[in-house]
Amino acid sequence: MTGSDGPHRGPGSDFRPAGPASERAREEEERAVEQALALVGGSDRTGGAGGAGGRPSRSQDPRGHQDSQSHQDARDEDPNASPSSDPHARRTSDSDPHARRSGDPHARRSTESHPYDGRDNDPRDGRTTTTATTTAATATAPEPVGEQPPLPDRASPGDPAKSRPTLPPPSWNRARAIASRAGRGGPPATIRLPLDRALGHVLAEALGALTDLPSFDTSAMDGWAVAGPGPWAFEAGAGLLAGRGPAAVLPDGTAVRIATGARVPPDTTAVIRSEHAHVDEARGLLHARRSVVTGQDIRPRGQECRSGEQLVPAGTVVTPAVLGLAAAAGYDALPVVPRPRVDVLVLGDELLNAGLPHDGLIRDALGPMLGPWLRALGAEVSDPRPLGDDAGALRSALTSSDADLIVTTGGTAAGPLDHVHPVLEALGAELLVDGVAVRPGHPMLLARLSPDGPYLVGLPGNPLAAVSGLLTLAEPLLAGIAGRPAQDPYRALVHAEVHGHPHDTRLVPVVHRPGRKGGRDHVAPLRYNGPAMLRGIAAADGLAVVPPGGVRSGTEVEILDLPWAPATPWTEGCFT
Repeated sequence: MTGSDGPHRGPGSDFRPAGPASERAREEEERAVEQALALVGGSDRTGGAGGAGGRPSRSQDPRGHQDSQSHQDARDEDPNASPSSDPHARRTSDSDPHARRSGDPHARRSTESHPYDGRDNDPRDGRTTTTATTTAATATAPEPVGEQPPLPDRASPGDPAKSRPTLPPPSWNRARAIASRAGRGGPPATIRLPLDRALGHVLAEALGALTDLPSFDTSAMDGWAVAGPGPWAFEAGAGLLAGRGPAAVLPDGTAVRIATGARVPPDTTAVIRSEHAHVDEARGLLHARRSVVTGQDIRPRGQECRSGEQLVPAGTVVTPAVLGLAAAAGYDALPVVPRPRVDVLVLGDELLNAGLPHDGLIRDALGPMLGPWLRALGAEVSDPRPLGDDAGALRSALTSSDADLIVTTGGTAAGPLDHVHPVLEALGAELLVDGVAVRPGHPMLLARLSPDGPYLVGLPGNPLAAVSGLLTLAEPLLAGIAGRPAQDPYRALVHAEVHGHPHDTRLVPVVHRPGRKGGRDHVAPLRYNGPAMLRGIAAADGLAVVPPGGVRSGTEVEILDLPWAPATPWTEGCFT
């Protein structure tokens, strides 16, 4: 109920005024608060204490809430969310059983919300930027108009008084585009590898034919080479075999035995297969059982390609078939792009490398998973290095790495043991992506440690959230570095309603299913798709890219393939 003076707004109120009258009321309230602060020594313009008469900082509202607008937005999304003024409010999502409380050294650091709860529990809500300047991820922010006040000094880790608010994270599609563009930022290096070592690499140059294929007219079958009309006279003997030098000209009316792959004599009309020929040994004549067509069963020179013709383009992955083609075309070595080198750093004091979870400790699921996954993406990966929650060890590992990409697990949020942002700030790294509007995995990040140094992809600590970060940022980045073509997006029918996040993209594990009775093939979403779960992705052969709001059964959805074979039949039932 409202009156002429407007409603009462207590510390936990969700009311936001609108309109000129309400705005005037808010300004009067702010002035009253300023006067009260001036009497007791309130905050100065930078948020420090003791500035008499100073305005509250932009990150603190008159009621003492840090970044009141972001907290108001969070309450608008979830009316049951605790107000920021509640000292007992959870800082992480209740949906994550491993979410870290500030005083629990064994809980996971990542802060994923449940995909269905409609909350936007971004760990950066209310967090001020203490890392290096975000560049590409904030390219869509409006340009400043007119003269602007100077930005505060870059904050040191743990010094919120000099920090500034984080801009909204980029969309999932934009984050992938930024990662892809970063990977293709410079010309790829080129090395030459012998054929037996080139498998799985990417061609740095187009593969051109070094000779005609075949390089001479060749018999496609075992049989008889004949010239002119039949019957044909022949002489007894071994005939023409593969690998022998050129044969003499074949006169009209004569025939000679020939083997598959043997060089066809000049002036040959056709090759007659052995089973289509009748040999009259007594008279020394060859008869055809079927009509003879000029050029039949002869592979003419240059039938497959001519010298100099492009066989496969640059950017092609060297498969066994490509190796065979290159060998046939006369190659002994291939120009390829070196595989990107990746270091994996596993963060967290709560992680075990063996045995059952116990006493608040959990098994490291990401260390065993990331190496093979990154290799499937075409990278050379070092053994995962467990670093615990040690900022000094993390900084040392980053500065000593000679990899093209460093992947970290966990530590990307803003908890007391989340060291990735502060260490990147201390190193002067350039943040290209700082959070992505995707669930799970929104606290992921992409940074460049120096202009000539490696990239870093920071993955959240929850397993499926880490997979999301891997496919959102690491996969397109590695494809760019290796010169691989980007994965072609495609769409497929989904046979179930898939709930979506109100504002963010969702990545949901799916498995392909054949259509029944002439129906179209489709994908089925898998049940176990929470941020901390791997059971669904273990059965999946792709991820559905679900737009905000979700999709209905029978509609098409974009599919992101996983880099291995489709799920096997044992995934039926218990995973779906």
